[in-house]
Amino acid sequence: MRKLGLSLTLAISIGAGTSAFSQSAAPTLDPAWKAPEVVEFIGLKKGDKVADIVAGRLTASLAQAVGPSGKVYAIETAEVVKAHPEALTHMKALASQSPNVVVSAEPVASALPSGLDAVFIRQNYHDLYDKFMGPADVPAFNKAVFAALKPGGVYVVLDHAAIAGSGVGATDTLHRIDPARVKSDVLAAGFKLDAESSILANKADDHTKNVFDPSVRGHTDQFLFRFKKPN
Repeated sequence: MRKLGLSLTLAISIGAGTSAFSQSAAPTLDPAWKAPEVVEFIGLKKGDKVADIVAGRLTASLAQAVGPSGKVYAIETAEVVKAHPEALTHMKALASQSPNVVVSAEPVASALPSGLDAVFIRQNYHDLYDKFMGPADVPAFNKAVFAALKPGGVYVVLDHAAIAGSGVGATDTLHRIDPARVKSDVLAAGFKLDAESSILANKADDHTKNVFDPSVRGHTDQFLFRFKKPN
């Protein structure tokens, strides 16, 4: 099976043997992920409900941000679990230590929980276009996200940037996607672009290498978009 953009084996190892979702202590995260900045960009507050699509590296941070009164729906997707069954096993073990995290493995086409304040997908939007995910019906997926969010809710996409104008041509080969394609996809579902951030940008990345190439792994040029469902 192909590698996933999230690098699940590494992602699910955070906090192994510890209370990774502890509300009293932050998990140990690679500073390069810029978890605090990403969570701040999402704009979560205590009591919020957020869906983490292909959950992993930042699930613990999301759980801390929404607090005990909030909820994180850690969705691995059945397609991911089929390729990496250990992902669900480890996420359930970690989530068992935090009552505000709910883990599921529904097909990507399934309806999301309703009444969400935010939906977050990190380094896996590009995978929606790949064979192992169906490929997914991306317009239908984005419309499902729109329907699941409350008015004013946000949809946040973080992914590896591909060469401008390449569309979805590099999703399965380089694990990248053209940022402009993501914008057009999501705007077509009824969202408005609310903000974008360059906190994970890297001008030294020329967008031609596979994201797992040792010369660029962990330092790819990444885009971060926040879309809002109109009130």
